[in-house]
Amino acid sequence: MKYFVGIDIGSTAIKISVADENKNLVGQKISASGSMFYKYAQETLDLLLKELNIQASDVVYTVSTGYGRKLYKEADENISEITANAIGARAAAKEFGEIKTIINIGGQDSKAISLDIEGNVTNFAMNDRCAAGTGKFLDVVALKLEIGVDELSDYHFKAEGTPLSVSSTCAVFAESEIIGLLGNNHSVADIVCGVHYSIAKRIVKLVKRVGVKEGIYFDGGPALNGGLVSAIENELGHKIFIPEFPQITTSYGAALMGVDSYNYENR
Repeated sequence: MKYFVGIDIGSTAIKISVADENKNLVGQKISASGSMFYKYAQETLDLLLKELNIQASDVVYTVSTGYGRKLYKEADENISEITANAIGARAAAKEFGEIKTIINIGGQDSKAISLDIEGNVTNFAMNDRCAAGTGKFLDVVALKLEIGVDELSDYHFKAEGTPLSVSSTCAVFAESEIIGLLGNNHSVADIVCGVHYSIAKRIVKLVKRVGVKEGIYFDGGPALNGGLVSAIENELGHKIFIPEFPQITTSYGAALMGVDSYNYENR
């Protein structure tokens, strides 16, 4: 069996997927990016292959993508994360139906991608100027509220009444706003809900820039946050599909592209 590796080197996390020659996902692993992107990417790949009992010689094609894609010199090819995300999303959501819109929230940026009926990217918009609509911001919020990031969803659904307004468009000012809300005796649940709706409003504006089309897919680590998903669905007015492994969509797409590239080169 031949195997294909997709490596997504992001600013905060490294995501690696392994697919077989039939384009099935056979394994995936995530690690922190740290300061040495190449070193940690290689260590994560070696560990994943060991866990899967796959020899390095059985990996016939590797595709890198993401922020640090050009740092992984052993890759046979490197591609844009926009392209890889689109390919991975369509494959991961086969049971859902056609994917026309992708929402991706990463550690330090957020994206909205529009696809045509054949899965080609027709438009995309990105916010990488401020952390207020990203996974990093959720980390900061959880830290300030002294709860775990994985607890944010539970707190969201404990909120009562209209969500609080967290209107700052800068993560630093939003953090100060949260401290002020705590000082005014607002509950942690109400603050969390307000933060989620604040992020949702920014995401919806981003999606509207590329055009809202049904068949909406949400990936990236924050897609694991059910409270944020609920807020985005309410603001957008559409249901959203969340894949089983939302953090690895882009690396999976890179692995799938590796299959196609290998088959093309070896026709």
